[in-house]
Amino acid sequence: MNYLEVFFAQAGRFEVKTSTDSTAAAALIEQFDPDLILLDIAMPDVTGIDILTYLCERPNKPEVIVLSGVEDIKLAVRAMKLGAYDYLTKPIDTEKLLVTIDRALERRNLKAEIQKLRGNLDGHDETPFARIVTRAPQMRQIFDQTRVIAPTDNPVLVWGESGTGKELLARSIHALSRRASGPFVAVNAGVFASELFASEFFGHAKGAFTGAVTDTSGIFAKSNHGTLFLDEIGELSLPIQVKLLRVLQDGEYFQVGSTRNRQVDVRIITATNKDLREEIDRGNFRSDLFYRLNVCSIFVPPLREREGDIAFLAQYFVEKYARLHERKLNGISEDVLALLQRYRYAGNVRELENIINSAVLLENSHELTRNSLPQYFLKATLHARPRLPAGDGGDALAERSMSEIEREHVERVLRHTEGNRTAASKILGMSRVTLIAKIKQHKLGI
Repeated sequence: MNYLEVFFAQAGRFEVKTSTDSTAAAALIEQFDPDLILLDIAMPDVTGIDILTYLCERPNKPEVIVLSGVEDIKLAVRAMKLGAYDYLTKPIDTEKLLVTIDRALERRNLKAEIQKLRGNLDGHDETPFARIVTRAPQMRQIFDQTRVIAPTDNPVLVWGESGTGKELLARSIHALSRRASGPFVAVNAGVFASELFASEFFGHAKGAFTGAVTDTSGIFAKSNHGTLFLDEIGELSLPIQVKLLRVLQDGEYFQVGSTRNRQVDVRIITATNKDLREEIDRGNFRSDLFYRLNVCSIFVPPLREREGDIAFLAQYFVEKYARLHERKLNGISEDVLALLQRYRYAGNVRELENIINSAVLLENSHELTRNSLPQYFLKATLHARPRLPAGDGGDALAERSMSEIEREHVERVLRHTEGNRTAASKILGMSRVTLIAKIKQHKLGI
């Protein structure tokens, strides 16, 4: 039994199988279908590169960490390009090995979730939330809330910052409602000038104005017996708000140029990135319209507050755009992941997608590196401090020594992760080994 077998036996975290030749190893792999393989590059019968090639061609490819007795940059690059997660030289630092294994398994879990999601999308899965890419507990709570609200016919106001996925949530509400077989019509309400609103929303009769050669149905008619989603509702002018309110109150409207009233049966879902109560105080939004629209309300949190979603979405977008741009990328480098976690994302999911799309297009290596990231992103993250968990008071720094501030910072993050050093090291942007040294230095009992 070698020292690694002893180490893993003492760790007690993994089920470990070992082999010293390729034939026996192949049989073990077929039998147990491992999640991760530690592969010594120096094998007695075939080369480690041959085995790595075989492993990376398997349908359920395991994560592979290559071990070598020499630090060979060309060999390391070749191994990574073939699909290895990492390349470690002997003697192996067991603390570093554990960190690497944890990260490799986390990536595997991410890929498994993404593969399942992609299967749903490629197979045109009709489950209501199939197109909302998330693993955040906050979003799961929103899904539960949506399932309760959707079967009613109440108007719903979805609010949150731009780029958070408000329209996707509106589509989910429609899919779960009794109107699911009817139309879903999405409109950016903010683009309509007052003089065009009536014609676009109510339609017009033949001869109503120059060029009106036929009767034309408006947006309300097209969404009848279905759902009308009005995005950017906070941008509507006050005259348009009056017209919209009248339809909501009476359930009827008049086509432009017609004296015959028309009935409409439509559920209204609205979305805004503004605080409508503040807009009411400023005189920009009618309070009676607000109370009509805000029967049910759902807040979609910004990306920076969604636990676990930045890394998950980044990996999802890397795979999506690697296929689109025909790039061979195995993942995202650790320093890029750290930068992605530190950024504020004013544009939320939409901005993250654009960053990854651009980076994938420019990347020439086996994984996403900082060399391919947009310059504005790098500049914004250069001096940014790692974010603390919400509610932990990370911005209130008193006049204390740097050592005291660091001790409190590390302690607070460890409390947040309930002592999980691997999770804490990711938040802090340091290796697990460095974190352990900090714990000892500051005599933290966590």
